[in-house]
Amino acid sequence: MAAPGTAAGGTVLEDHLTHLAAALLPFRQCEQLLARWGADLAQRLAGGGRLLVAGNGGSAAEAQHLTAELVGKLRDDREPLSAIALHAETSAMTAIGNDYGYQEVFARQVRAHGRPDDILLLMSTSGTSGNLLTAARAGRDAGLRCWAFTGPAPNPLAELCHETLAVDSPESQVVQELHLVATHVLCEYVDRSLPAALAARTTGATPVRTGVEVVLGDAPDREVQAR
Repeated sequence: MAAPGTAAGGTVLEDHLTHLAAALLPFRQCEQLLARWGADLAQRLAGGGRLLVAGNGGSAAEAQHLTAELVGKLRDDREPLSAIALHAETSAMTAIGNDYGYQEVFARQVRAHGRPDDILLLMSTSGTSGNLLTAARAGRDAGLRCWAFTGPAPNPLAELCHETLAVDSPESQVVQELHLVATHVLCEYVDRSLPAALAARTTGATPVRTGVEVVLGDAPDREVQAR
């Protein structure tokens, strides 16, 4: 008879590691996507852009972890990069929730802080959180580039975002753990790409955005990785 709290197939740890190992093989396919995202993010941040990140519960902690690595540092010292975890704005979030409803707690902040060509990264294990779906629509309407970290795809959030890193696991804990790996790898690629992006800014090859930009048209070039 299995001990209390353990699954029939083994101990809690053994079962957890089995689920994690099953998700690791398809997750390796995310390398190219994360490298491209890191280079893109480095260029946009070096050019005066901003990263907005949001999530609920454990994904909120993941989102704040990501912004901390960018505003602070991952490993080596460098200039701070503009990244905001929207859920960490507690007074704004509770006021918005009270006045406009919980569905709007992130979307209204996206409208306030986001500018065309900024990046909005939304994290959800289910891909169905209503406040993140509303934020994705607000981001696209405002001309932001929308990315998502989710669990298995297809899911509604992946459909709304331009590109998605989808972890193929039915276990939400495993999904969140691999989102943390993806966060660290993404930041590593940002740091690798940043010197060239800053050099391009200095030489004028990538001008700093000022004022208001108008983006015409829509390019729903969604991509789902690691399914």
